[in-house]
Amino acid sequence: MPKIIIMMFVLSMGWVQAFDKIQAIAGCKEDNITVCYALATHLTTGANGENQETMKEGLGYMRKACVYGEKKACDKLGENYLKNKSYGAARPYLVDACNRGIKTACEAVGTIFRDGHDIRQNDVKAREFYTKACDLQSGDACHNVAIMYRGGFGVTKSREQEKRFYQKGCDLGLVVGCERFTDLDNEDKGIETGLWVDIKAWWK
Repeated sequence: MPKIIIMMFVLSMGWVQAFDKIQAIAGCKEDNITVCYALATHLTTGANGENQETMKEGLGYMRKACVYGEKKACDKLGENYLKNKSYGAARPYLVDACNRGIKTACEAVGTIFRDGHDIRQNDVKAREFYTKACDLQSGDACHNVAIMYRGGFGVTKSREQEKRFYQKGCDLGLVVGCERFTDLDNEDKGIETGLWVDIKAWWK
């Protein structure tokens, strides 16, 4: 079996030793992006990821894998920058990942715009990315969109849309979405809900 194939198998199992790392570095320098990504993953995860110098080295290989087209490497870079609160560096990677249908990336970009992390705060953009995440089955993102319609953040207030997104969150298993939708729906039907109902019940 060719030496490079053996090395790739060893990398994938997480058993890299000094000689294997040397072979992986050589393969990466020859623009073998699969090897670059495997090496980068090994150097940035587990115990290696807790060592600052090793992590820095691994991110260098991760960037190279990303530049040469390994989208998983780009996603890992975005996740790492986000984890370290380097929002400006994370954003382009997260936007790309969101456009490829990665739910958590869409959520993260929505939050970056909503809270103005290393960028001018923008509710319209926040709603855009939260809506994408909601469409990708994120109950939390649906809830965030509902709140934006409730408060008129970057959008015209709409009780109908607020209820719609609470319902979508509920359908995705978000309990608070179910509760908010039920409260609003009951109000629309003239059914009393909430604390006032509990207070009146004490006097019966």
